[in-house]
Amino acid sequence: MSDLPRKAVTRTAKLAALPLGFAGRSAWGLGKRLGGLSADLVGQELQQRTAEQLFKVLGELKGGAMKFGQALSVFESALPDELAGPYRATLTRLQEAAPPMPAGTVHKVLEEELGQEWREHFAEFDDKPAAAASIGQVHRAVWHDGREVAVKVQYPGAGEALVSDLTQLSRFARLLGPLIPGMDIKPLIAELRERVAEELDYGLEAEAQRTYAEEYEADEDVVVPHVVHQADRVLVSEWLEGVPLSQVIADGSQEERDRAGRLLSRFLFSGPVRTGLLHADPHPGNFRLVPGDTGTSADWRLGVLDFGTVDRLPEGLPPTIGEVLRMMLDGDAETAYALLREEGFVKKEIELEPEAVREYLLPIVEPACVEEFAFSRDWMRGQAARIADPRSAAHQLGRQLNLPPSYLLIHRVTLSTIGVLCQLGATVRMRHDMETWVPGFAPAEAPRPGWSEEPPHGETAEPEEEPEIAL
Repeated sequence: MSDLPRKAVTRTAKLAALPLGFAGRSAWGLGKRLGGLSADLVGQELQQRTAEQLFKVLGELKGGAMKFGQALSVFESALPDELAGPYRATLTRLQEAAPPMPAGTVHKVLEEELGQEWREHFAEFDDKPAAAASIGQVHRAVWHDGREVAVKVQYPGAGEALVSDLTQLSRFARLLGPLIPGMDIKPLIAELRERVAEELDYGLEAEAQRTYAEEYEADEDVVVPHVVHQADRVLVSEWLEGVPLSQVIADGSQEERDRAGRLLSRFLFSGPVRTGLLHADPHPGNFRLVPGDTGTSADWRLGVLDFGTVDRLPEGLPPTIGEVLRMMLDGDAETAYALLREEGFVKKEIELEPEAVREYLLPIVEPACVEEFAFSRDWMRGQAARIADPRSAAHQLGRQLNLPPSYLLIHRVTLSTIGVLCQLGATVRMRHDMETWVPGFAPAEAPRPGWSEEPPHGETAEPEEEPEIAL
């Protein structure tokens, strides 16, 4: 590959090949079965070929195609067992790698952004990319003062590619829907399109990263690399060494999975309160587990990368979220329903039974009903099947609910994080995190808990008194 494909007609043709390829392989599979091969064998090969084409097209095109693939990849835990294997490996690869941009193109961007003598900024610069993302790739380097740094270089034509890809993907979103049962693909693509300008603005990204880095500077659980230098299409940050979260998902021990999941949950809920921002790109490629002094997962910290997509929440998460969830858990369906109507989750012309709405929401907030919740792919698949089945009451009720625009990104980030927790199979104290950081969720009589749910380095904590929840 010589460069990022930029011509709209070229990108459109490649993307259009995806649904056509799915249809063609289905016909191929039917022919194989008629030829005497078993359905299981043909089905496995069919899914593997589909997964390989998906990675090849989305990864090569980068831009909006890869952004869509990364967003999709965190939901692979909702796939049925017989489909999950091929897609899991292939979609997860999108979180960590993609075909690289040529060194000559990288040098040209660096020269345009840092000047003809750009190499003077670096003591060392590795032309081989360390990671590739949807609109840029990262190179490892040593800054002129000796600091190890990550240099993110934006692909030429990235903006055009983002808009073109997402426009084309939206045109056949319905054909892509079966990849993830229970998920409406079109709103996901629309929301990604709305974020294009911010995604391309490295100035906004640097500002958000600085805010997080300063807030979590001395934190025992989260580490954010500081920004070293920023230009229009180049962002230089401190290098962050650690175990990729995707590696823990692939082969981590249960202890490692639990630690990673608990750190991820804490970060999700604490970020808006502490920074006024919501990190809105929670796919595993953006997280590292940073080892501490003991060399075990017990003192891992969560390293967080890529602040190109954030939601600005100066007051933290909207209190309506916590208030409604608390009312639902406490059995106050009437008041919760009235608040949902007031906030626009139920349109004025629609009338629903408050208790039916509560029954629809309770399984979704099940992780907040207990002191510890074990996330799993089976649980995720069950939720997806419940909502996706057109014959189910949950599906019919869900179609009548409305998601106000101000909640779109919060909703996607929460679902994506839950998808990652299910990939991890982690046991997480989500109720504790929500009571600590989600406005309106803690019981009125309960004191505000502290940040750390675990005592440092193996000390024994006093058990929490579990609040009574009416279900």
